[in-house]
Amino acid sequence: MFKNKLPAINDIEGDRVPKSFPFIIDAHVHIFPDGIFKSVWKWFDKYGYPIRYKFNALDLLNFLLLHGISHIIALQYAHKPGISNGLNQFMAEVCSRFPQKVTGMATVFPGEKGAGDILKNAFDMGLKGVKLHAHVQCFDMNSRDMNPIYELCSYENMPIVMHAGREPSSPAYLCNPYSLCSAEKLEQVIKSYPDLKICVPHLGVNEYLEYKQLIEKYDNLWLDTAMVMTDYFPGNKPFPLNEMRADRIMYGSDFPNIPFAWDRELKQIEKLEIPNNILNLVLGKNACEFFSIPEPEGL
Repeated sequence: MFKNKLPAINDIEGDRVPKSFPFIIDAHVHIFPDGIFKSVWKWFDKYGYPIRYKFNALDLLNFLLLHGISHIIALQYAHKPGISNGLNQFMAEVCSRFPQKVTGMATVFPGEKGAGDILKNAFDMGLKGVKLHAHVQCFDMNSRDMNPIYELCSYENMPIVMHAGREPSSPAYLCNPYSLCSAEKLEQVIKSYPDLKICVPHLGVNEYLEYKQLIEKYDNLWLDTAMVMTDYFPGNKPFPLNEMRADRIMYGSDFPNIPFAWDRELKQIEKLEIPNNILNLVLGKNACEFFSIPEPEGL
């Protein structure tokens, strides 16, 4: 999908979330220390698309909350061994400034020494799950290196957000996502760890049908919508949300690493005129279940 650099879109951003929307959890927001953020943006600027919102962690969380997002799931990933502990400490410190508003996910580099202990320490600091990215971390989700992560998360009832879809891919990655990622490979994980909650971002692009069928088949798999509901990627046509298993889809923005307005995806969802019962699930209730967030009264 990133064979050629994609353009920025200078669309108008809204001041608030759509008035008709209920409680909104953004289940896919990235935060990093400043130095790593700058490296991420540099990579996207060169190989992907221009990043519109180059905010630091505190500013971007405040931005979303002030614009009407009710709760944020903060994600990060270690791009090499040896930095996970520091990133987890950073995440815990940032989340402590937003009690009841931000849920932080831990990171670990699959195969690094003491991976289980790293995650146990992160959970003890209050982090509520793990984010993994096969394209960046170059892991095979069925390898032995993954077993300590799956086993601990399953035992501790901690969810995993795992970028296990093949797209968006890029020749600039150090590994080939098409050799590492597939719905078939993920199904092996789901079967082996039936108590483990897993979310695959971006609706599993570009295996939409395969992931649609997987969430219909398994109760421990969720998908998020990040970036694929925005009419941005060329030739990208996900299934309409009301044609998928509604209790296994979560809204996510991929903020701040996006080339368009922060609310573009919410506006696209609003245009779909989805029934309120499905909207409530996608925008809030499903994330409450997946991340063990207390539901607000009336949701």
